[in-house]
Amino acid sequence: MIRKKSGYKLFSRVLTVLFTLLCLVWVMPIVEVAINSFKSNAAINTDAFALPNAESFMGLENYVKGLTFGNYPFLKSAGFSLLITVVSVFLILLFTSMSAWYIARVNSKFSRIFYYLCLFSMIVPFQMVMFTLTFTADQLKLNTPYTIPIIYLGFGAGLAIFMFVGFVKGLPLEIEEAAAIDGCGPVRTFFLVVLPMLKPTLISVGILETMWVWNDYLLSYLVLDRTQYMTIPIHVQYLKGSYGSVDLGATMAVIMLSIIPIIIVYMFCQKYIIKGVAAGAVKG
Repeated sequence: MIRKKSGYKLFSRVLTVLFTLLCLVWVMPIVEVAINSFKSNAAINTDAFALPNAESFMGLENYVKGLTFGNYPFLKSAGFSLLITVVSVFLILLFTSMSAWYIARVNSKFSRIFYYLCLFSMIVPFQMVMFTLTFTADQLKLNTPYTIPIIYLGFGAGLAIFMFVGFVKGLPLEIEEAAAIDGCGPVRTFFLVVLPMLKPTLISVGILETMWVWNDYLLSYLVLDRTQYMTIPIHVQYLKGSYGSVDLGATMAVIMLSIIPIIIVYMFCQKYIIKGVAAGAVKG
């Protein structure tokens, strides 16, 4: 028994060291971006891994330059990113939760086919549909920040429905039947009874979709008219001066400004992600 306990402790310590090293590997690129955002452009080109010294330290100059660098204002790009993220996540949470409730409660051939099609959309490579998507978006005028959330709804529905269906199947049906007896129709039953019980999965899906939409580059790059609209990832690509020169210090500063909001959101909400994923995976 003592040998088993000592062996378990040793195994736990090995796992702790292993995952600590793995965590450092994942965090290191962010640390390097943060360090280089305070260094001069020449110092970054000379040694990107060196710490700032008296000669290379730029203070907040790179951040000020990053906000005003180029012909397209950074705050405008940040505004478009925020608009697209908020609207897209709202649409995904609203429509996929309603669809998942229908799929879980209506046992029909149509609901099963619809559910499997949503799951199938998760495994289809984006490269297979991106050219058709670009043409369709132009034809339907979905190439603006105000309409592109519809496209994000389509691409984000698969994961969201998968998680919501698993959670809804674990909810007691008697509560909904009691609401129906009290005179609630389907709409009132969903919004007043079912939706509040979906809170753990709503939060976890919302966080995952927020990180995806906020950091997405390819979809917005293909669909949006870049002469009028830029999100933050696109803005970073076009941070070039004359003759195509790139100010790496300002670029690193802009990258940090785009990373910080999503890191803060994730740090405060990571526990809800674990709870929501576990609830959606185990139930049903």
